[in-house]
Amino acid sequence: MKRSIVSKVYVVKTVDRDSGIRELMKFMDAGNLSGKKAAIKANYNSADPFPASTHPDTLGAIIDFLKEKGADIVLAERSGMGNTRKVLEETGVMEMAEKKGFDVVVLDDLKNDWKRITPQGSHWKNGFLFPDVFRGADAVVQTCCLKTHRFGGHFTMSLKNSVGMVAKYDPQDGYNYMSELHGSRYQKQMIAEINAAYEPVSVIMDAIEGFSKGGPDAGTLISPGILLASRDRVAMDAVGVAVLRIYGTTDAVSKGGIFKQEQIKRAAELGIGASTPEDIEIIAVNEEAGDICKKIEEKLRQT
Repeated sequence: MKRSIVSKVYVVKTVDRDSGIRELMKFMDAGNLSGKKAAIKANYNSADPFPASTHPDTLGAIIDFLKEKGADIVLAERSGMGNTRKVLEETGVMEMAEKKGFDVVVLDDLKNDWKRITPQGSHWKNGFLFPDVFRGADAVVQTCCLKTHRFGGHFTMSLKNSVGMVAKYDPQDGYNYMSELHGSRYQKQMIAEINAAYEPVSVIMDAIEGFSKGGPDAGTLISPGILLASRDRVAMDAVGVAVLRIYGTTDAVSKGGIFKQEQIKRAAELGIGASTPEDIEIIAVNEEAGDICKKIEEKLRQT
């Protein structure tokens, strides 16, 4: 059945992350956050610098906005290409947490604070473990980067960023969920299925720079010079793929309609977000964003 709700993706052309994110967050209605728990999922898969990892100014701007709203903030993370605690130390997250006053949860350290999730029609053998820190939050804010992925999934944006929420090992029996994921021919569908476990109030994509090839830790650098915001991860990733296509990207990311990309297709099937390009409204927040928004719309509708 066709979705009646239009998914809005806001785009601002800027290299000033603080002012750009503040402008975007005006459109993200998170409700009253005074005294409530806001959980952040950023992108710290490795300690490599932006756009491999969340830019410190992007995280700082999001933290400042949420603190001004009175939220009690926690950032939770699991790195896939390094020791999580060391990655967070090397990228300056731990130092920022001390200075700005927010909590950090290293998901690898959790023992009992997990719930098994098995989405409808799941390609996971026995579901996956998802942490209570996100399930119990009053608001989840995600921030992702614009990247291709040379190992699997083809691209890593908001949908794939959710992989860092899932337990690597079952703390009870040691089962390795990431081995299952990376060894499966259904990897892209499984990535999408993780996103059925939660719903963010906002996703911020930092596409001031990105990787159009390679990734996730290093690749061909592009400079779109934009920040994007949406509540819809499917719409966000569809727009992100369109941006990659504007700049020239890998064969796998370039082929066919954007909604035929397996991550996006499976997420749409699960009702996580937009089902077609027509479900997406791209909104230029400033005049400078108008040109790239038109190009994104053209790429979205190509078959």
